[in-house]
Amino acid sequence: MKKIVSYIMVLCLVFIVLAALGTGEKLPAKKIKVGTLMALTGDLREYGPAIQNGVTLAAKQLSEAGLKVELANADSETNPIAATDAARKLVDIDKVIAIVGALGSGVTMAVAESVTCPNNIILISPSSTSPVITDLPADRGKDYLFRTCPSDDLQGKIAGEMAAEMYDTVSIIYVDNSYGQGLAEAFKKTYEAAGKKVVASVPATQQAESYTAELSQLLAPKPDVLAAFTYPESAIIYLAEAIELHGYKSFLFCDGTKSEKIIEIIGAENIEGQYGTAPGSVGGDSLEFFNTAYKKEFGELPPLPFITNAYDATATIGLAAYLTSVQKKELTPENIRNNLRTIAGPPGEIVRPGEFAKAFKLLDEGKDIDYEGAAGAVNYDSNGDVVTPFDIWQYKGGKIVNVRTE
Repeated sequence: MKKIVSYIMVLCLVFIVLAALGTGEKLPAKKIKVGTLMALTGDLREYGPAIQNGVTLAAKQLSEAGLKVELANADSETNPIAATDAARKLVDIDKVIAIVGALGSGVTMAVAESVTCPNNIILISPSSTSPVITDLPADRGKDYLFRTCPSDDLQGKIAGEMAAEMYDTVSIIYVDNSYGQGLAEAFKKTYEAAGKKVVASVPATQQAESYTAELSQLLAPKPDVLAAFTYPESAIIYLAEAIELHGYKSFLFCDGTKSEKIIEIIGAENIEGQYGTAPGSVGGDSLEFFNTAYKKEFGELPPLPFITNAYDATATIGLAAYLTSVQKKELTPENIRNNLRTIAGPPGEIVRPGEFAKAFKLLDEGKDIDYEGAAGAVNYDSNGDVVTPFDIWQYKGGKIVNVRTE
């Protein structure tokens, strides 16, 4: 009899506990799945692996701090069609809540228009700089498209001002997509406003076998400099042809032609002293924290653009997801999207790269945070854009050297 009574008492306790759990509020699991869409092949393949490392580092640090971030990685192939197919898999099969990518502006726009915006999935590009992205029709009123790099309205202005100080005439070769067109237009506007002259401006197909026809148009007016506003693999071809066929060695570079491979193949002596522009970082503690962690995980940080921007994109997704969990809300793209600006802008206590345990503790305590990224402030505006510094850099002594940051 005593055994039966004890058994009944245990059952009653179990039912009481289950009932309490059933009526209590459940905290969402602190786990998210994020996709990456990097250029591991194609015209931007030199950049993809290092930028992917930026995402991987942030995901690892977030996971160690208490938010499990699982990555599903895909290759955009630097191609809108291939990238759209890959993005569909990330959304439909892998069930990601956000994607970091793509790299090229035209690729990002295709993915946003065909996949992420229609499915209400967050897309944050670390490197798509086309001005068109600011107000992409597919995202108008939806607010699922962001980027952690600045618009080429800014890069074009800085490059145009620098060129105006150094050259009276310029020809522009630009990749024939939204990135190249936007950068060329912004550059031309600023350069000519300074009283200088663009003597030729010619679009270029990605990775053509030869650019001799384009170079004939560009170099016939004998410009003081040729602005190389394309991607690395294409640039290697026409730079070699300009040097070998025309004896021409005066170039102006940009983020898309900031390349160690150009040094290796074209030869350091052929581009020695030539300048370029690219989105940079504010510096200070935030960048130092990132650099130290990157070096520990992957070795020396390469002098390539957008690695810090990819880290910041992943970090803001993770911080917004954690806040969503603290708010006892489901970890949906919409709920996380609604917190992106909250965790990455004032007011709030500053948290820097790698300080995710500190950030989570503050959020648990109901306090505001302001994530200060590796590339600078990640204050997403109403269009999902940010403003970061720009580097003036130079090919010097067989290396890529930063001259100054503006």
